[in-house]
Amino acid sequence: MMNSSNLTNQFLIAMPTLADPNFHHTVTYICAHNEEGAMGIVINRPLELEFGEIIQQMELESVNEEIEHLPVYHGGPVQIERGFVLHHPNETWASSIQISDDLGMTTSCDILEAIAAGEGPKHLLIALGYAGWASGQLEAEIKGNAWLSGPVDAEIIFNTPCKHRWTSATSLLGFDSHQISTEVGHA
Repeated sequence: MMNSSNLTNQFLIAMPTLADPNFHHTVTYICAHNEEGAMGIVINRPLELEFGEIIQQMELESVNEEIEHLPVYHGGPVQIERGFVLHHPNETWASSIQISDDLGMTTSCDILEAIAAGEGPKHLLIALGYAGWASGQLEAEIKGNAWLSGPVDAEIIFNTPCKHRWTSATSLLGFDSHQISTEVGHA
């Protein structure tokens, strides 16, 4: 059962009642949504891991210490060993998809090498893992009041402090996050 609305390039905001520990109080940026399912990156779950640890494992050197301290996020519970970089597309990388005019996602090592060398995208978010839904699963979860979907603001992804991203994404829908009921129901 595929809903006619495509959620690609939308925020998926977890409702307060969503008890799944992988998604409680998360904001997920939906990178792809079609008849086969959906895929997104959680943007507000930093890991206790910095980019410097990743480039060290890759035996790369960074051009400055600031790059080494870039946070790495838990992008979701699927393929947690795989890296994903959300960014403002300013160059073509070996394995990139352009999600919108403003945002792209890359999974190839060449972008990590460029970031370490200080030549990567100006705005980026590095994540390990992704969130995935089978065909019709996300639509059923939305119908069951697990999620709200809404417009994307790249400012929230790249510049809003992590602890404020859920509230900021909710405010894009036109109401205060404190107005969201913790009761489940349908209008």
